[in-house]
Amino acid sequence: MKYLRAKWWLLAPFVLFGFAYVDHEGPRTPGDWRRASRAPVGLAPAPESTHEAVVQVYAARAVRWRGYFGVHTWIAAKPTGAARYTVYEVTGWRLRRAGTAVSIGDRAPDSRWFGSVPDLVAEARGAGVDAAIERIEAAVRAYPYANEYRVWPGPNSNTFTAFILREVPELRADLPPTAIGKDYLGPRFVARSPSGTGGQLSVLGLLGVLVGLEEGVELNLLGLTFGVDPKQLALKLPFAGNVGFGLGAVGAAPAGAGEADHLQGGNR
Repeated sequence: MKYLRAKWWLLAPFVLFGFAYVDHEGPRTPGDWRRASRAPVGLAPAPESTHEAVVQVYAARAVRWRGYFGVHTWIAAKPTGAARYTVYEVTGWRLRRAGTAVSIGDRAPDSRWFGSVPDLVAEARGAGVDAAIERIEAAVRAYPYANEYRVWPGPNSNTFTAFILREVPELRADLPPTAIGKDYLGPRFVARSPSGTGGQLSVLGLLGVLVGLEEGVELNLLGLTFGVDPKQLALKLPFAGNVGFGLGAVGAAPAGAGEADHLQGGNR
């Protein structure tokens, strides 16, 4: 019986690869995802009443079947005095339509991701954030996989977010274990962790280990993350995410729209 259970685990990456192969360019046919809500949920401070610079990192369950496995992540930034946010993210269908997977837009930073309520993973405000935004913009321009997209093991939206965060370590963002692709380093084997508080070894995003003050200890096995986060008193598990006393996010949207508490200048 134990042998049979082990065989099913070994099949998991092949199932992921199969889905990625048939759906690697994102949604192609009309369905519920097109009609799903994209409304903001109240996690982003309103620009008209917030003069200071703001950077936020979000994660929400991905579209369609991918949502069972992982999340889509993005970064939103508003310089001092700006009237709107700029949202930086990567999508497969963007690559198919525009020739680049990188999207730079002004949608609501805290909008639902095709119905999925986002979590606020990290936030920074005030002094020094304008300089961080300049480095974010430079990192977006330098992203090496703008012309590539693979759901598994990467490069994908989480590969992009992790790449940007490594260039702006003061955000100290701990991406959730369901952010499949965050450990994809391309031809490199060594990098600092996305939070900037540790380091990681990774082989094509399929096998690796990460140790960081924010992330705790993570083992990447075939793109799936297992680990423990002492800071949040939580286990890190595939599919489920962070399980324990801590949620691993700065804020989670309430059931309805409304104002949320925000952390000043970092990740909790």
